[in-house]
Amino acid sequence: MESTLSARDRVGVQDFLLLENYTSEAAFIENLRRRYKENLIYTYIGSVLVSVNPYKELEIYSKQHMERYRGVNFYEISPHIFALADNSYRAVRTERRDQCILISGESGAGKTEASKKILQYYTTMCPTRHNTHYIRERLLQSNPVLEAFGNAKTLRNDNSSRFGKYMDVQFDYKGAPIGGHIINYLLEKSRVVHQNHGERSFHIFYQLLESGDNSLLTRLGLQKTNPQHYHYLVKVCVCVNLKVYFSFVCFCERTFVMIFTLHIIYICNLLFSLSFSLSFSFSLSLSCHHYQGNCPRLLGVAGSALSEALTHKKLHILFVGEKTMISPLNLDQVLSARDALAKAIYGRTFTWLVQKINQSLAFQDEVYYTSKCSSVIGLLDIYGFEVFQQNSFEQFCINYCNEKLQQLFIELTLKSEQEEYEAEGIGWETVEYFNNKIICDLVEEKFRGIIAILDEECLRPGDASDITFLEKLEDTLGGHAHFVTHKLANGKTRKAVGREEFRLLHYAGEVNYNVTGFLDKNNDLLYRNLKEVMCQSGNQIVKQCFHPDELIDQRRPETAATQFKLSLAGLMDILILKEPSYMRCIKPNNGKQPGQFEEVLIRHQVKYLGLMENLRVRRAGFAYRRSFEAFLQRYKPLCPDTWPNWRGQLLDGVSTLVKHLNYKPEEYRLGRTKIFIRFPKTLFLTEDALEIRKKTIAITLQKCWRGYRERAKYQRIRHAVIMIQSWWRGVKGRRRARHRRQAADTIRMFIKGFILRNEPRCPGNEYFLDHVRFSYLMTIKRNLPKSVLDKAWPRPPPSLTEVETHTHTNSHRNTHTHTHTHSLEQKVVASDMFKGQKDNYPQSVPRLFVGTRLGNNEEINLKVLQTLGSDNKYGVAVTKYDRHGYRARPRQLLLTASTAVLVQESKVKQRIDYTSLLGVSVSCHSDGFFVLHLPPATSKQKGDLVLQCDHVIETVTKLAIMAEKIHNINISQDSIKFALARGKEGVIDFTPGAELRVIKTKNGHLAVMAPRISSSV
Repeated sequence: MESTLSARDRVGVQDFLLLENYTSEAAFIENLRRRYKENLIYTYIGSVLVSVNPYKELEIYSKQHMERYRGVNFYEISPHIFALADNSYRAVRTERRDQCILISGESGAGKTEASKKILQYYTTMCPTRHNTHYIRERLLQSNPVLEAFGNAKTLRNDNSSRFGKYMDVQFDYKGAPIGGHIINYLLEKSRVVHQNHGERSFHIFYQLLESGDNSLLTRLGLQKTNPQHYHYLVKVCVCVNLKVYFSFVCFCERTFVMIFTLHIIYICNLLFSLSFSLSFSFSLSLSCHHYQGNCPRLLGVAGSALSEALTHKKLHILFVGEKTMISPLNLDQVLSARDALAKAIYGRTFTWLVQKINQSLAFQDEVYYTSKCSSVIGLLDIYGFEVFQQNSFEQFCINYCNEKLQQLFIELTLKSEQEEYEAEGIGWETVEYFNNKIICDLVEEKFRGIIAILDEECLRPGDASDITFLEKLEDTLGGHAHFVTHKLANGKTRKAVGREEFRLLHYAGEVNYNVTGFLDKNNDLLYRNLKEVMCQSGNQIVKQCFHPDELIDQRRPETAATQFKLSLAGLMDILILKEPSYMRCIKPNNGKQPGQFEEVLIRHQVKYLGLMENLRVRRAGFAYRRSFEAFLQRYKPLCPDTWPNWRGQLLDGVSTLVKHLNYKPEEYRLGRTKIFIRFPKTLFLTEDALEIRKKTIAITLQKCWRGYRERAKYQRIRHAVIMIQSWWRGVKGRRRARHRRQAADTIRMFIKGFILRNEPRCPGNEYFLDHVRFSYLMTIKRNLPKSVLDKAWPRPPPSLTEVETHTHTNSHRNTHTHTHTHSLEQKVVASDMFKGQKDNYPQSVPRLFVGTRLGNNEEINLKVLQTLGSDNKYGVAVTKYDRHGYRARPRQLLLTASTAVLVQESKVKQRIDYTSLLGVSVSCHSDGFFVLHLPPATSKQKGDLVLQCDHVIETVTKLAIMAEKIHNINISQDSIKFALARGKEGVIDFTPGAELRVIKTKNGHLAVMAPRISSSV
């Protein structure tokens, strides 16, 4: 933290204790302004964290920031909410003491978001047990559920918490979160039935109407209409899908629907109308039959019973025995009963919801849970001090709560200060401060407190009203210094206090409370006959919320103020047993705009948060304290005796340092482990001297570092060179020794083989014989005969006589014949035409082309030979398909130098001159079909010729070469068209299949199913 003091003129100080003019409220607010302008929203007052809502996202809550604050001393780096969370967590781990973090501030100051950030830190940075990972998610996901049912839009905040929340997070002995528990305080149930202008009811109703699916809304009898259609609602709000969050806290779908059911009962618009009879008597009835049917169904009660309970009151009259009378209610009473029912249902089911969440957060291992190895950290997110134009019963309870928290805060702060002074052996000086116990007693004192008087007025028979309550206050508390009414005030004050108001002088300032509605809100009663109807409900949640024991108990239920006082006393008992940490949240402006700093608004919050009082209490002693080790470590460069290292006791080192810095005795005290500095100016001068000294230190450090770096670099290089040299010498030595061993072994085997060279082959002479063979073969390779006339030939060794004869013979043999060469040339032409275009081409590659494919069984007829002469070049057996019906005819195709002849036994069926051949068409498949295209003008020709043979690649290649039609070969994909007689056209359709099949189709085409060729070919 001290590192930022050099920039204090721009960003202020990180701890208000370091303000020189700590009594000046203007200096306090100016420091807040400077830090807020630089997006530094957190500042300390000792151990108290002050936060200003930035109204925008800041990149200071990532996991990297969490790691930065993890395990770091509280004052070591800049203020942050993670530092506060980590400080409490380390206290739990190391000291095994329960902690609590108290978050306070007015609506919109960021209390709820702060509690979320603390939970996020614990669930992210704490270790995890194998069976408690789900607890982390439930701790985080419980917040959206409670916000939906307990938060609402107000004039000051779009997501204002309308209830107080205290959450205990339980940790095991390893520091892993294993459970949690939530206590809620003072839910603002009146918001269910009434909202001020510009405000809204609880979020859940708008979320249900906006994002509820049609099946759920139909089941509840609702419609996706404007919320103003419903009596209790105004304007719509942004909605979320709560089913996701309900699943994290173990609510099933049925329970989810039942919760919605109970919390929308009042949406059913229980409106009433008067119906007068001829006798001028009147009764009340439900005005809307649609809602009249839905309400009982959703509540699980009889419609007639609900109607009767809402419009009549049951009176118990005691004479000789007990007698019951039914009295009709007037319109105001009916509307009051309706509102009381809606508030009771909402308040009780909200409590039930908190209980269900607690069940989901409870750690299930009972043996482990009851052990003494766990600790807790409590988070208190509760309403701040509220001062409105019109302050009513709710503001009275909220401000009473803040008085109690301020009392606890001052007591624990002074206590911790005194304990620290005593632990360090420094005398404690009595600190004067405003003790607000007198205000707490004014509110809660037995028989004479405001709550006691309010309860008494609610319980007494007769015509009790809010005005009689105010008069009773004036009679009982008329002389109290912190209580004023219009009647008791002097002339100047009387103008500011209304006739129906009383004023309390709180620690944070004066607040006027209007007594209108105090009695009704404090009673918060539900008619007995309404309770009876609710207790008979068939809805499971209603049964749990309205217990039959309430009907048996004849005692009057406690009033709202008494309940709140008792719950607040329980909260104080919880907090007093824990070591507290404090966070004070401030709202910078009412417009919720980033960057706006309204000084009047902030001055008001600084006052009622008691920040100046806290600062004054903390500064009554010493403004700055640090351990000897931290102080000496930071400022030791300022003294030659302590720089660069102090070897003696820490106390002696600090004494030497402050003596060198010329500290005056009244400016500091040395405790047992810490130094206490009274004035911030002393620390500022020390920090400024360190800032000047840093230049010299930097030069010295650079010089030393460069020298160390170069020496270390030289040593590394020298060590590396020596290592490389020794390694390389070793490699060379091992390589030389290996070569010598190999050479010795080779010479030994060679000599032994030479001795045994005339013996049969054996392990002893095989190396020598192999060497002789290799030398002979290499001699032949280098001295092959240049021509057949060269008779020179090396003399072979005895073991290679046979090989020498075979080699000598092969060396004089012609490598290729003319026929072989001609066949290869044809193969090249076939490759150019068919490679990659016909499926059966790869099968033809390994087979050489031959002069003829007509063997002994298929000789050419002698008559045909006489007709053709000796001009026949190639012959192959083919199948000709007729032009009429495509009948297969066996034929022979003979290729001569100028014509292609089609032969049937001894008859020449057709001659095709190469010059008249237009082209040849084949398919891309593995069939043997090919079509010879002929010109139609020739009278002897009767259309194109359709042939099929087993050697189609060879046949077409030879035909193309002889006819010089290499470039007239057409390879078709799926079909070949050919000419028939008299200008007609035929088509051959090719399809792949398992085997070769040739059929005539109904459309007159010739269908050929070509067999597939295996990919391995």
